[in-house]
Amino acid sequence: MADGDPKPRTTTVAPARFGTGLLRDCWYFAALSSEVKTAGLKRYEMLGEPVLIGRTRKGEVYALRDVCPHRAAPLSAGKLTAEPDGRESVECPYHGWRFGTDGGCTAIPSLVDSQDLDISRIKVRRYPAAESQGMVFVWFSSDPRGEGEPDEPPPVFPGAVGAPKIVERMVFETHMDHAVVGLMDPTHAPYVHEAWWARSAKRQHDKEKHFEPGPAGFVMTRHPRSKANRIYDILGGQPEVEISFRLPGMRWEHIQIGRRQVLALTCLTPVTDSSTIITQILWSDHPAFILTPIIKPFVRAFLKQDGDMVNLQNEGLRYDHSLLWIDDADRQAKWYQALKREWTASRAEGRPFVNPVEAATLRWKS
Repeated sequence: MADGDPKPRTTTVAPARFGTGLLRDCWYFAALSSEVKTAGLKRYEMLGEPVLIGRTRKGEVYALRDVCPHRAAPLSAGKLTAEPDGRESVECPYHGWRFGTDGGCTAIPSLVDSQDLDISRIKVRRYPAAESQGMVFVWFSSDPRGEGEPDEPPPVFPGAVGAPKIVERMVFETHMDHAVVGLMDPTHAPYVHEAWWARSAKRQHDKEKHFEPGPAGFVMTRHPRSKANRIYDILGGQPEVEISFRLPGMRWEHIQIGRRQVLALTCLTPVTDSSTIITQILWSDHPAFILTPIIKPFVRAFLKQDGDMVNLQNEGLRYDHSLLWIDDADRQAKWYQALKREWTASRAEGRPFVNPVEAATLRWKS
């Protein structure tokens, strides 16, 4: 290294204990694009922070911290106004302070001409927001000043074409880590989801699936459908399935039936350290989805079964946070923890992310 060259960052990051801490410097699913109306202001809570998500009259999505720095009123209770220069600002409902979609203060109506106050120094935090395939994603930076910018576009999913056929949401009263592990757990289905239309604990079989590393996650490579899940029966043909996971908490099941396809995307969005929204979105060009009113209750019932188990698990977590992981059934959960550690370390050390997942064939019974 030549004299005067900057020294490389060597920050050491202590990994957060499982069930604590939330990833930063990544995109989180916030809403469907159709839910963010033109000139509308809507309040969300994400990662323990109040977030206003809106859309300008020109159609651009933006996100701001939903707290006016003057008297802490929610900006989302105000309105979108036009400035003399054509830009748009959010007007606080309390005293009319206005903030541009970049977070900068544009006006304080109570000021008189003789009062010298540099309002350009007053800001609310701006969260980078972007749309992808009819969904709105918000970037949460690790920069304590909120000045970090995305270094990658929001995720893109195969088969997310057109309007969704089914959208279901549910709040799990648990930390995101527990929600993610429950989502990817391959052996709970015969017990948690036992029903006439799903598998049964009495009909378990040996399973063998191959996994490969994927972008910030891993992929269960394409394989024939599970015969235990009768929901696939409505699709007919010979469905083949590929299941992917990526940080911070997105899992999608891409089903191919000849030239037809189904995409079942599940996004986990932390509200707080102890509350997580699970959003499941289904797209398809398959004619079976003319039966959407019949299919939708099964999707919701499936989510509720997971939610009920999370609430039951919370009873045990009140007394003991230590968890026992085994191979191969819990390998995906181990990968998730390794991915989180590497993501956090790579960001802190200013280096590229190196996926710790290695190709493997896993075996379990379910």
